[in-house]
Amino acid sequence: MTRKLFKWFKILLIVYATTGIALYYLQEKILFHPTSLSQDYSYHFEQNYKEVNIQYDSSTQFNIIQFIPSADSFISAKQIDTLLKNKSKGVVLYFHGNKENISRYAHFANNFTKNNYEVWMIDYPTFGKSTGKLSEEILYQEALQFYKLANAKYNAQNIIIYGKSLGTGIAAQLASTKKCRQLILETPYYSMVSLVELYTWMYPVEKMFKYKIPTNEYLKNISAPITIFHGTADGLIPYSNASKLKMVIKPTDAFITIEKGTHHNLNDFVLFHSKLDSLLH
Repeated sequence: MTRKLFKWFKILLIVYATTGIALYYLQEKILFHPTSLSQDYSYHFEQNYKEVNIQYDSSTQFNIIQFIPSADSFISAKQIDTLLKNKSKGVVLYFHGNKENISRYAHFANNFTKNNYEVWMIDYPTFGKSTGKLSEEILYQEALQFYKLANAKYNAQNIIIYGKSLGTGIAAQLASTKKCRQLILETPYYSMVSLVELYTWMYPVEKMFKYKIPTNEYLKNISAPITIFHGTADGLIPYSNASKLKMVIKPTDAFITIEKGTHHNLNDFVLFHSKLDSLLH
């Protein structure tokens, strides 16, 4: 009996060790699911946009799509500049989730352009046309360059920082270092470590995982108004994880609960749109 138990113990130990090694070496493949595009790829969006690149270093380029406030039809670059001068309230810097590229999230731009805001979406390294190597530090550096580009055109009171899913921690870090009109987070996590621990509680995630992204710590250092949206039926980032952020935001900030909302469908709820529209008014 003892020999049989010892055999099963060895099997379990091998499985535990093998899974742990895979978790460590494959963590970027687990966390990021990019779809890369060739540099000559032509986007086809349903509303007017500009495409801009930021060259960070010899191997790293950040690709940005700038959607403009709604127009009746597609217009020239010169007409875009005139429209923005006369119509735009400001800009929303949009940090998207961990899948594919800007094309997956482009349809959300209308939430902001209909309220007369530009919305700029940026792809992380290896996503879309962005190049370079992924790391937590490069995500923060990319966000900073993104902000500087916007701040050259708009003052801080006309810049809204918006994060969705993976992008919430990046958005929070940026807002903790740079002034903005407000920070809006859709389906955030308390911290990347706390989220991964929910699924791999049997491992020392704090030591193993390279991407810490402590959203909770960043929110403590943000003076701008913060609004958080999260659904009670979120199966990817559980409501219980996100709701802990209530303890670190200011009394004047808002945590908006979307009953029965999942990780992917908050945009389908009237409450989400009414609250978002009021923030953009």
